[in-house]
Amino acid sequence: MPRDFKHPPMRSAPPREKGIRGLLRHLKNTVVGFTSRLFYIISLVWEASPFVLIFMALFCILDGLLPVVGAYISKELLNGIADLIGAESAGSIKANIFGTLRPVLFLLLMEFIYLFFKRVLQWANSGVTAVAGELVVNHIKLKIANKAKTVDMCSFDNPAFYEKLENANREAGMRPIGILAATFNVISAVISVASFIVVLATLSPWAPVIIIAAALPGAIVNYFYRHKNFRYMRHHSKDRREMNYYSEMMVNKDLVKEVKILGLGDTFVEKYQSAFKRYFKGLKNLILRENVLRIVVSLLATGANCFLFAYVAYDVIFSNGMIGDYSLYTGALSSVTTYVTTLVTATATIYEGTLFIDNMIEFMKEKNTVVSILPEPLKPERGKAHVIEFRGVSFSYPGTDRKVLDGINLTLKSGERAVLVGLNGAGKTTLIKLLTRLYDPTEGAIYLDGRDIREYDPTALYDMFGIIFQDFGKYAVTVAENISFGDITKPRDEEKIRAAAISADSDAFISELPRGYDTPLTRMFEENGIELSGGQWQKLSVARAFYKDSDVLILDEPTAALDALAEQAIFNQFARLAEGKISIFVSHRLSSAVTADKIVVLKGGKIVELGTHKELMASGGEYSLLFSTQAHRYTEQ
Repeated sequence: MPRDFKHPPMRSAPPREKGIRGLLRHLKNTVVGFTSRLFYIISLVWEASPFVLIFMALFCILDGLLPVVGAYISKELLNGIADLIGAESAGSIKANIFGTLRPVLFLLLMEFIYLFFKRVLQWANSGVTAVAGELVVNHIKLKIANKAKTVDMCSFDNPAFYEKLENANREAGMRPIGILAATFNVISAVISVASFIVVLATLSPWAPVIIIAAALPGAIVNYFYRHKNFRYMRHHSKDRREMNYYSEMMVNKDLVKEVKILGLGDTFVEKYQSAFKRYFKGLKNLILRENVLRIVVSLLATGANCFLFAYVAYDVIFSNGMIGDYSLYTGALSSVTTYVTTLVTATATIYEGTLFIDNMIEFMKEKNTVVSILPEPLKPERGKAHVIEFRGVSFSYPGTDRKVLDGINLTLKSGERAVLVGLNGAGKTTLIKLLTRLYDPTEGAIYLDGRDIREYDPTALYDMFGIIFQDFGKYAVTVAENISFGDITKPRDEEKIRAAAISADSDAFISELPRGYDTPLTRMFEENGIELSGGQWQKLSVARAFYKDSDVLILDEPTAALDALAEQAIFNQFARLAEGKISIFVSHRLSSAVTADKIVVLKGGKIVELGTHKELMASGGEYSLLFSTQAHRYTEQ
């Protein structure tokens, strides 16, 4: 879409003026809004495929002009018939019957060509619309996915925004093409105001039989290909599920932070495109074959219609029929069957489509706030000692006044192992989200090596962190891919993948899988896919963090599904890998805090205690109470 394209507000406020002036202003706003949305739809189709839009516009013009051509042919044919009637009355037709009939025969041939071309145009238009629908759906889903990977976390916490996103993603089917096709139908109806669709009535009891018989082949073709389409959809449901899965990965509220931190957006977009190409290749061929067969079948239907035309002409000429009968069948029905149906149907389609377009427009207009505050963003130095400082940091989630974090002051240094402790809702995970700049503080600032983290390029900042969240991703790909997602900025390293798995105590169970590290996980796409246990998934998520050579290691409750021995093994390996780095561990099991260099106790969004295990136990405060309570519970068990 052109960059300078302007959109109206999603819903204009009702006009406050009363009377005629208010009504006119409301009407103006409605027309402007409708026109803007229509041009936005046209721009979407143009972006997907300019040729599709050109063909649809050409078909629209031809569809509007053809009825006029048909009406002209009918007019001349009527005149020819009238001349024949007059010649027969004068007794001169027998003198030169071929010369007298030749103009009428020529017009009948032109009528056949006209009807056949009109049918071909209809099927071609239908085929182009079907192909265009697939292309536009693909384009819109890619557009939504590419936009979603840049949207801030705070937007996903806004219910109104997330509702628009889900509606736009769900309605990215045939809406745009349906709206555009309906618009072109309206234009065609306006162009062809004088057009007539020839329909034979029951002049003869055989006429309906002939019409039904002529329509049967087309119905059979339609049934046959609907069945083939159904089978194709069913047999390629894996490709469709893959497309849905990877597009949903980009807009999943629970996974967006991990996808953003690990930079998986481009990977999932590429996987979506690959699945679409496999799916679309066969579908396109199916549509093209169907429409070629429809054209062949239409020859029979067109011939039957022309036979009935000849019969009507014969009846008028030789059975003392009235020329007005012929005119009735060639003109009157069009105003009932064409214009009313077309305009009502098209208008309803366009109106319904504005709901989708509003969602799409609002989603694409969402602005990012997590950006560098410098014109030329800084990039953090890698592979060196770092210092992170929270200075008076407070935070409230968008749309709320409650402070999840309140006045946090904290310093973290390379070589230190910090453990965040506190009950659920104390603010531990929120602190991690602020540190990784998935959100910005509402008060105060966070500094990295003496510079406000808002001065750094967000993507470069994300690359510093190796992190596992509580709600880590369970990706429907192979084991090796699940681990390599920890760092997709570098070529995949099989040895490093295995080393990370060994560090996370997962190599043993991976080796027992049917295809080892190449085993597909979940049965979402593959019948032989493996469903892992919660503990196995958690070990893979830990391996993902170990795979990345990061400056800051963060484990946000990654061992909840592990037993105590497995958890302790992870702790020990984590401590070795974290040497010389900033490491932050969040866990409800306080045994992990015993050997920490710094224990940060959070309560109600505030730091209530700070120190080592020995210091905090000696003080007899909040940490001592939590640790003693948990130790006593384990002793009782």
